[in-house]
Amino acid sequence: MPVDGGSERRVSRILDTESLSSRARYDLLTSLVVPRPIGWISTASAARVPNLAPYSFFAALSASPMLVGIAIGARRGGALKDSLSNLRARPWFCVNVVTVDQLERMNRTAADLPPETSEFDFGGSALSWPTDVEAPFVADCPAVLVCRLEREIGLEPSTSTLVIGRVTEVRLDPDLELEPDSYRVSPRALPVVGRLGGNAYVLPGPIQELARPDGRGG
Repeated sequence: MPVDGGSERRVSRILDTESLSSRARYDLLTSLVVPRPIGWISTASAARVPNLAPYSFFAALSASPMLVGIAIGARRGGALKDSLSNLRARPWFCVNVVTVDQLERMNRTAADLPPETSEFDFGGSALSWPTDVEAPFVADCPAVLVCRLEREIGLEPSTSTLVIGRVTEVRLDPDLELEPDSYRVSPRALPVVGRLGGNAYVLPGPIQELARPDGRGG
């Protein structure tokens, strides 16, 4: 509904994003685009050193083909993060879906560690790496997307790189409930965690379901 020009009209606070610092833009964007799914990404180096790191600039991009996207920034000073360096050496990764039970361990893997140190060990997460899977994953994760690197896109002039992965396999805990007559995982069976701004996370709460209107009239 249009807003009239009366005295009750509220004036928006307008922020020119081009005039903001990089940090200010980050704080604003990450506190407004919420909650965000967490891509807990596992990779391995050419020497098969496992790596595990959380990314909240993560999203599903397409179902057919089944694609996910992760924006990976650079380290302080501009050096590549291990995740991206590993993907260029071994073009496979796993997305480990983060649940409430894994939140603390996931957070520990955000530490800035040297490439030769595995975040699996540092964060206290057991690793699984079957011979038929090209990348390691978190052993107790109830849902894992196995992905092959499809392409990477430099997000210039930033130092971030958009990584697009094709999901080749989905590994589900056998006890994870699917909704009847579908491949939809029940939201009540998978207590996922979402990212908010700053150091905040959102935990599972009440679930409301709404049928989509058809919009065609009677």
